[in-house]
Formats: sequence, structure tokens, C-alpha cells
Amino acid sequence: MIRFYANQAGYLPKGRKIAVLAQENRADEMEKMKDKKVSLWNEKGEQTAVKQAVYAGVDESAEDKVWHIDFSDLTEEGTVTFQDGEGAVLGSCIIGRKAYHTLNQTLCKALYFQRCGMALEETFAGKFRRCTCHTGTAVRLEDYLERKENAKQYEVTGGWHDAGDYGRYTTAAATALAHMIYAQQLFPESFTENLNIPESNDAMPDVLSECLYELRWLLKMQMEDGSVCHKLTSMRHANFVMPCEDKRQMILFPASTMAVADFAAIMALASRVYRTWEPAFAAEAEDAAVRAWDWLMQHPQFIGFENPAGCNTGGYEDTSDLDERLWAAAELYVTTGNAAYLDKLEDYLKTNENPTDMGWVDVSGLAGLSCLFGAKKKEAKETQRFQVCQQKFRQAFLNEADKICDIADVSGYFVALTKEEYGWGSNMVVLNRAMILAVAHLLTGEARYQKMAQAQMDYILGVNATGYSYVTAVGTKSCQNPHNRVTVSDGIDETIPGFVVGGPNSAPVDEKAEWLITPDTPPMKCFLDVWECYSLNEITIYWNSPAIFVAAFLDADIV
Repeated sequence: MIRFYANQAGYLPKGRKIAVLAQENRADEMEKMKDKKVSLWNEKGEQTAVKQAVYAGVDESAEDKVWHIDFSDLTEEGTVTFQDGEGAVLGSCIIGRKAYHTLNQTLCKALYFQRCGMALEETFAGKFRRCTCHTGTAVRLEDYLERKENAKQYEVTGGWHDAGDYGRYTTAAATALAHMIYAQQLFPESFTENLNIPESNDAMPDVLSECLYELRWLLKMQMEDGSVCHKLTSMRHANFVMPCEDKRQMILFPASTMAVADFAAIMALASRVYRTWEPAFAAEAEDAAVRAWDWLMQHPQFIGFENPAGCNTGGYEDTSDLDERLWAAAELYVTTGNAAYLDKLEDYLKTNENPTDMGWVDVSGLAGLSCLFGAKKKEAKETQRFQVCQQKFRQAFLNEADKICDIADVSGYFVALTKEEYGWGSNMVVLNRAMILAVAHLLTGEARYQKMAQAQMDYILGVNATGYSYVTAVGTKSCQNPHNRVTVSDGIDETIPGFVVGGPNSAPVDEKAEWLITPDTPPMKCFLDVWECYSLNEITIYWNSPAIFVAAFLDADIV
């Protein structure tokens, strides 16, 4: 049977438009290996084009034979219906200049639904309204374990729930915030509309208001000595109850050097971005960043993090903090112009041969964004040194973008994942690589980078071997059952729109997925829209944030 896949959010009139036909590569599926004629029809019932569906071979990750339908020259807005040579409908898609603008609004608004410590009122949340949650104080881990009487209480309300659980984590928060803030800075025209959040109609763009809600909470994670707690969670994940029903004791877990450096970086970035709208906050953020940096300099050795016995909330463990220190040095230098930070930027950059990643494990690419796009003119004596750093970042991004293109070029679905890379959160890898492609396009203006970034979003939005749009409630076959305590517990049939789910995982670790996915399933097809499958279908803020960056890039229509 022939299957049809298209981007379910829609295609831009002037953009790349490729749909895919697919068929399992089995001996009993003997479709001839030849090109196919496909007719395209508009909403008026008029035939607008006849295209060749060009055979592209077998996709290794899906074990599918695939054909490509390139209709990039079609610019008329509206619904396009595809028919085979016998007049049977294969599928349809939409062409519209607002396709990515609408998507970006939905992705951003999803972060509002992750807010902790406040009621989500019907005016802003509609049917997904809920009461205030997690308003109690927190204690430090050592006091909790010792059952210390009269332990110091910390006011830590606010921020976003990190994922399908109710924890809040410093490294995750900093990464997601950086994606969103840089997206707004680089593509401001994509963030001009009202998100219908409580802060709407202020002078500040709504996406920055949403980020500010998270940033104000993040400031509370810094301790008196400048260190920053790794995470704020209970000892065990909450049951599947609504947030306001989770009454477990919140605990501040000890500092890690990764968390402190990430905090320093995002606060330095925030301090320069928010100066226009929130000068008092900007000053506080810069001071917090400097205090965190000072603590780092007093602790030059790596301090990692491991969950204590009995704790099962997210660990966000790492084996090095050099990339986090690199990012912190870059942001602080760009923000303050203090040459001492440039010294450290140069030192840390020498330790990183490929500073392009922008996920929470490796944030070195965020240092590149700071140096390449956040910097203003420097003092003459520092200019040459800084330009050397900029050039290293530039070349690294271009080299990595070329590698990403090479991977995507041999995929029948144009996705930048090898067969071995379908792991937990594979959609994050796709989106982070799309970010790198977007950066490469910004640096060079080369159209192929923009087109390949578009291809990665096509994959996320339905051009994949499962046919799912991996963004909840976006598309005709979108994920409806994410691993998210709110959507499982709220008693509402519809799911909250706009969350990116983790995606295919050829080595799932949850019991349901291990049971339902057979060992011989091709990697790209190792996915289920089942809420129990947390290693396939969970949500998290740092899976939404790169999607926001890429959607804004595409919406800006930079060709």
C-alpha cells in the first residue's frame, strides 16, 4: 500500500515543498521501481499541476521505498489535493504564508500551559484552566535528609514545569530560554502578535514576557554564596494528578558547575536583552550572572550531579562543564566587555573542536550565537582576539551544517538522523540540527541550508514513516496522548496544543513501549502515541524551544 506524507502545518508559498510517497520494502510489496504521475488540485476542483513522483530508493531507517513529489513551484495559497494516475486521492496539504507564524504562536503558547505557581485562568487557558500549584516553600537536600528541625525555608514559586513531570531544572531552563530569546532577537518579526497570556498588551513582546516568568523563578535558584541549585523537585515524581494536587515536599538539590555556568550565561544574556523593558530586572540578572561566575572561578574543578538514593526525578547529569563555562564566558564578555571574560572564552574555546551543539548536554553552540550575533563593537585592542573566536565559531557551524546536509541527503525523508541516532528525544536532535542549518544560512545566505532546515521541520510535522505530526494538536494526524501529567489527569478529551514530543526511539526504556514495539521494527517507526511511553512521547520545554527557533527562522522567510 502506498502511503502519502506531507507537512501537516503547511508549506510557505515561496518555500521548498516536497511530499513523500512510501511503501514498505517487502517482497510481497512489488510496486514497480519507476516514477509515478501525480496530479494536484486546488480547492475549486481545478487541476493545477501534474508532477512526477520520483523514485528515491529505500530509506534505511524506515525500510521504506520512497518517492518524492516536488511541488515547490506551486505558490497559490489554499488546500492542495494529490491524486494518483487513476484519480484516487493520496492526501492533501495546505500552502499558506502564515503556516509557520501560526505554528510558532502555538509552540510559544504551550509554554504558558507549563507555568507553575499561578492559576491558569479561563481567559487565557480556555478549557485547560487550572488552579494554582506548588506554592509551598522548599528546603535544601541536606536538611531534608537529616530531617532537620527548623530548616531554612526557601520561596521558590514560579517558572515552568520542565516536562511531563512537575520538576524544575536549571540546565533545562537555561537552554530553553536561550533558544527562545535568541529566536526573538534574530527574528523579531515572527513574535509581533499577542499570545493571549496575562502580560499581553504590554510593550514587551509576549515571548519575552513568557521567558521572564521563567527567568524570575530561576533567580530564586541562586544561593547566598553565588552557587546555583541543580534542580528543584520532590524526591519522587508525582503521581498522575493535577499540579495543584501534588503536595510533596519540594527540595533544592546541590549545585553543579554545569548549572552554575548555565545560570551565569542565561542571566548575562537576559540582562542585555531586557534592559529596554525591565531595567531593574536586567541589573539584577547581570549581578546574579557575575556572582555565579565568581563562584565558578573559586571552583575550577568539575562538580557533577547524581541523584541521591531514593530520588527518581530527572538527573540532567553530565561528564564535563567546559561547554557550559565557554557559554558563560561568551555571554559575560559580550554583555560587559570585560576582557577577563575574553581571556576565559579563548581558553575554553581551545578545548572544544566543534562548538556547535545547542542542547542541554552540550551548549557550546550557544556561545557561538552570543559571539556571532550578540556582540557589539569591541575595543580595538580586543577586536582581533575576539574576531579569531568568531571565526572559529563560524567555521564550526558551516562544517557541521555541511555534515548535517550530507546525512539528510541520503535519507528518503530528508531527515538529518542516521539509522543509529533514533534514541530518546530524537526529535530534539533533529530540531537542534535544524538550528545549526538556520545559523549557517544566516552566516552565508546559502539557500540549501534554509531548504534543509525546512526539511527537518517537514519531518517533525508529518513527513516521516509514522505519518505523525510530532506537535500535539497540530495537523490531521497529530499526537494526542503525550506523557504529561496534566493532560492525563485533566479529564479533557482534547490535548493541550503545541507540545513537541520526544519521537522515535529504537531503544525504549519504558515497559509499555518495550512490550508493544517489536525488536525488528525499523528505527524511524519505533514510536507510539501512548501516554505511558515516556521514552517516546513525553514533552519538555527544551524540545519546544528549538522548534520555536526554527519556526521563527522559516517564518521570517529568509531565502
